[in-house]
Amino acid sequence: MNTFGPPQGVLVRGEGAYVWDADGTRYLDLLGGIAVNALGHAHPTLVSAVSAQLGTLGHVSNFFATPTQVTLAERLLEVAQAPSGSRVFFTNSGTEANEAAFKMIRRHGAARGTSRVLALEGAFHGRTMGALALTHKAAYREPFEPLPGGVEHVPFDDVAALEEAFAAGGVAGLVIEPVQGEAGVRTPAPGYLAAARELATRHDALLVLDEVQTGVGRCGAWLAHHDPAIGGGVVPDVVTLAKGLGGGIPVGAVIAYGEGPATLLQPGNHGTTFGGNPVAAAAALATLHVIERDDLLAHVSELGRTWRSDLAAAHPLVSEVRGHGLLIAVELAQPVAAAVQTAALAAGFIVNAPTPTSLRLAPPLILTTEQAATFTRALPAIIDSGVRAAAGGSGAA
Repeated sequence: MNTFGPPQGVLVRGEGAYVWDADGTRYLDLLGGIAVNALGHAHPTLVSAVSAQLGTLGHVSNFFATPTQVTLAERLLEVAQAPSGSRVFFTNSGTEANEAAFKMIRRHGAARGTSRVLALEGAFHGRTMGALALTHKAAYREPFEPLPGGVEHVPFDDVAALEEAFAAGGVAGLVIEPVQGEAGVRTPAPGYLAAARELATRHDALLVLDEVQTGVGRCGAWLAHHDPAIGGGVVPDVVTLAKGLGGGIPVGAVIAYGEGPATLLQPGNHGTTFGGNPVAAAAALATLHVIERDDLLAHVSELGRTWRSDLAAAHPLVSEVRGHGLLIAVELAQPVAAAVQTAALAAGFIVNAPTPTSLRLAPPLILTTEQAATFTRALPAIIDSGVRAAAGGSGAA
């Protein structure tokens, strides 16, 4: 079905931070499957872990547990710094994780006679009906309305607007991305998440942090809200994960912090056939292991800091470079991002244009300093080519 438009190419092989298409052309993958391929392509540790698990036990129903599933849950609670009584629910994707979190909010609200759910303008939480209700973009929402009710979107990074929304009463939960990826890598001001936490606590509402794109080291910490510049020590009630968690194998997770949130979903309230699959769990364990073993959190923080500085000086049309770690937006002073994305592909680089004026970079966490520098050096010509193409001239890079 034509849900994504014409493919930009046919990719047949990957190794490290590179992929090759059917014609043998090599590309530096600076999108990482949209923040998914945390270890790049064909990472030997990941390949070995998945192969070994598949050769031992590929799938069982959730009437049974497996050692990989239990070990992954314990590991996630550790890296999430979750308190005693916390629990994990496994999914196959970020959208499914957010669906489960939405149902947790509904359960929490039902016990208190409340049903309002707050999300932010610019938010993207997925495309299934519940997750879509949390998503803000009208073009995604309108073809499928009526959506599940009770969701209201408040202005991004506006504490006063958040206070006003809570003051109206009846809020069961608040869902926030610590960094809005699809909106162009936007981070609320320091202190915003702390204010959200205080309001949610005061009004007995769940604070859900959607770390599907920002978690698992993407922003230079295990979870983006662990970064003092983003979260400032905030402890959420629920965190959702996916994308980079499996290094390319579909796996997501919902982390419920403490006994209260962890017991909202009881037998029969929710389920999944493939969630917690031992192969997916093995992939996630391998991904977390390599990130820790190779000190990739420090690498991502340092490379992201220097690369953002270099990108900001790359071309006069670059008006701003935003982001944390290796989730980066290059903001352009003209709405030519789509044409620049096309020019980048022609020059051998895979990037993404989430908005008309921004380029998103979410490369593998193993990206080297020199690989990043090749893009920085190529960017001036790429932007010039994109500007010409947008103006109707030749777009050849």
